[in-house]
Amino acid sequence: MLREILDRFRAPRPDPEDVARVKAWAAGALGLGEDDQITVNEIACTDPACPGLETVILVMRAGEKTRAVKIAGSLVALTRPLVEKAVQEQCS
Repeated sequence: MLREILDRFRAPRPDPEDVARVKAWAAGALGLGEDDQITVNEIACTDPACPGLETVILVMRAGEKTRAVKIAGSLVALTRPLVEKAVQEQCS
């Protein structure tokens, strides 16, 4: 019962297909290999300087420091050129 009440206040989880799409765009833009990993999350930032919703792409290349790529806006609103440009600028 408590879980049902709390679930009403949680933001809905992004669609797995949207997450997979953004992961594929980022991996392709960076030429990642089998040993590399990417995670994609959508967060609601409460800081007044934040855009509200933000998509965060964590790029974890084998043997390198993890990089966080932040893109203002919802995961579903992202386009391939926007994702490719962001990851290339922030991970190169």
